[in-house]
Amino acid sequence: MSIQELFTEAQALSTSKLRDDIVEHLYDRSRQLCNEGISYTKSKQDTTTEKLDSIFTSPLFGFPIMITMLGVLFYLTIAGANIPSSLIAELFGWIEGQITTLFHAIHAPDWLHGILVLGLYRGTTWVISVMLPPMAIFFPAFALLENYGYLPRVAFNMDRLFKRVGAHGKQSLTMAMGFGCNAAAVISTRIIESPRERMLAILTNNFVPCNGRWGTLIVLASLFMAANFTGGLKSLVTTGVIVGIVLFGIIVTFFVSWALSKTALKGIPTHYTLELPPYRKPKILDTVIRSSLTKSWSVLMRAVKVAAPAAILTWVFANIYIGDTSILMYAVNFLDPFGKMLGLDGYIMMAFILGLPANEIVLPILLMGYLSTGSLTEVDNLVDLKQIFLDHGWTWLTALNMMLFSLLHYPCGTTLLNIYKETKSKKWTFLSFLIPTVIAILIPFIITQAVRMFGLV
Repeated sequence: MSIQELFTEAQALSTSKLRDDIVEHLYDRSRQLCNEGISYTKSKQDTTTEKLDSIFTSPLFGFPIMITMLGVLFYLTIAGANIPSSLIAELFGWIEGQITTLFHAIHAPDWLHGILVLGLYRGTTWVISVMLPPMAIFFPAFALLENYGYLPRVAFNMDRLFKRVGAHGKQSLTMAMGFGCNAAAVISTRIIESPRERMLAILTNNFVPCNGRWGTLIVLASLFMAANFTGGLKSLVTTGVIVGIVLFGIIVTFFVSWALSKTALKGIPTHYTLELPPYRKPKILDTVIRSSLTKSWSVLMRAVKVAAPAAILTWVFANIYIGDTSILMYAVNFLDPFGKMLGLDGYIMMAFILGLPANEIVLPILLMGYLSTGSLTEVDNLVDLKQIFLDHGWTWLTALNMMLFSLLHYPCGTTLLNIYKETKSKKWTFLSFLIPTVIAILIPFIITQAVRMFGLV
């Protein structure tokens, strides 16, 4: 073939395909030279790795296995966290009773008891009881998959999809980190060398639900989507709903990445050559302890630090009255028409606004508003909780829209702060707030109007 013919053929190829063909040719030629000049005997481990990779990275089986792994991980987290969460909540409730008795004994003023106990203590202990058990299960299980060598296979599988939307395959790893904490995931985007693709990862990382949103998603899925099931089947249905919500968030991630790569962040995806490590048996005890002590503890402390002032602020707003109405209720009444357009209400919108510092306190703030107690409220059981929602006009549509809004809405305060530190740009930080907020408003609005149009509620 002449040089002119080669040049014409190269022009006909897309840039992406040409790059892939060149890399493939280099590897094929390297393998050919090695086979001709080197003699070696494959170890049993090498053979095992190749056999497993033919399954885990298969175009046919790779993605179903990924979704199944995700489902198993969520099922273990959901089913395993219920009892520990209840026990921890009961312990904190008993301690609260002792603290309240002490305040009465020393004749402390009601406002001091309200701020320190009903606001600060109850808000932070709610966060701990809701977050700690799921994290103690999720982080070690996720770390075991990482140590076994499965996560690089996830990145390999996802690279094809991310490349199609103009992003980088390593974004799958930062996205996986977001399941634990979006703030930590923003920092982890440093593994992406390209500034453009790193910005894509930062702007879209919020569409992966962090640990602070698991409580809201799991509770609402269990109360409304799996309401007609019991026992293990209830946990299984709840897991299916959560997996569906997560997959929807991933689809939104792909769509936003594609839209940004065609507009504000135009460019050609950089090539991602990943050397897959061999599978290895993880050190289970060491991994579990390290994940529990480092990741779980650091994320929990971050949540407590931002939840404490938010809890105090909520109590203050709910207990300062102008006339016969509290400041909190004035805000609720103002937001109610807008919330109703999205299939929500003013209480829910106010809870999300006050929950900006930490997503973990959205649900307790919502309960506080519904019960008009002026303090962060805990409910004895899920039956009571569902009845509170039903008394305020909730339907399956309300629960679905709140789950979607929780999934898609703006990042928490800590994540926004990390975005500013990583980008050094107020513009990109604002866009990281604006983009998910607009999407979180549009999708519930469209769903609500469609459901009402067809009379499904």
